[in-house]
Amino acid sequence: SFATVSRPFRSSLILAIGVLVFFLPTMVDVARTSWSTDQGAHGPIVLVTGIWLLWGELRGAPIVTRPGSTKLVIALLAPLLILFTLTRISGIIEIEGFAMYGALIVVAYALWGAEPLRRVWFPLVYLLFVFPPPETVFAMVTQPLKIAVSQTAVSLLALLGYPIAGSGVLIMIGQYQMLVAAACAGLNSLLSLTALGLFYTYLRHKSELAYMVILVCFILPIAVLANLVRVLLLLLITYHFGEAAGQGFFHELAGLTMFTVALLTIFVIDWLAAPLRNRLARLPARTAVPA
Repeated sequence: SFATVSRPFRSSLILAIGVLVFFLPTMVDVARTSWSTDQGAHGPIVLVTGIWLLWGELRGAPIVTRPGSTKLVIALLAPLLILFTLTRISGIIEIEGFAMYGALIVVAYALWGAEPLRRVWFPLVYLLFVFPPPETVFAMVTQPLKIAVSQTAVSLLALLGYPIAGSGVLIMIGQYQMLVAAACAGLNSLLSLTALGLFYTYLRHKSELAYMVILVCFILPIAVLANLVRVLLLLLITYHFGEAAGQGFFHELAGLTMFTVALLTIFVIDWLAAPLRNRLARLPARTAVPA
């Protein structure tokens, strides 16, 4: 009858409306405060591709759904909702986004159990890049990298005879001074490169977990090396053509070039590592052969 058909439909509709009411305000704030910056420009791409990955994983073979443990749901959901409420009131969007996302995953576990979540584990991890990281955590990670990039750039150009010196992230070359901030060093691209690198490796090698982990380990060194090249280019442009050139069009061009080269490097490493991938693929078969 209509009543028996409409009852589950009404329940699903109420659930969907509740999720949207919970989800949309936070996502609007994330888009407004993070996606318009260099550090979070990858957010919309990750959101769209992450949803696409979720859909692709869930539309495959049938999944056995079984409601999760009520005690575990309460134990996880209660602190997440408290944290979400406090950060929503105080406007700490970096923590609010993760608390909201964690609460949605717990609700999904409560409704469908652990099996569907295990099946879509990668899209769930990948979608974390939609949200901006806490500023203090990001600063702790990037500060040593900024100093390392600055000192390496100073050492390399000094070997080539340029009048250059540095102190921390402050570099003096000729009559010019350059402060290697996170944006100037391109370190904001670390999150974008990591997210896109994960997306690429999963699409290409999701059935080869060991090789996928090895390839992902190359992302951070590649990003740091690309950032070093960018700083060197900006220093040379500033020294030879003036500060206006270094902070104008060439500044943006160096950033775009750095990002493109870093992505291409990941593709090239994947191509060069084909023998390693083939060896890892044959390893289980060899161990399975009886003596």
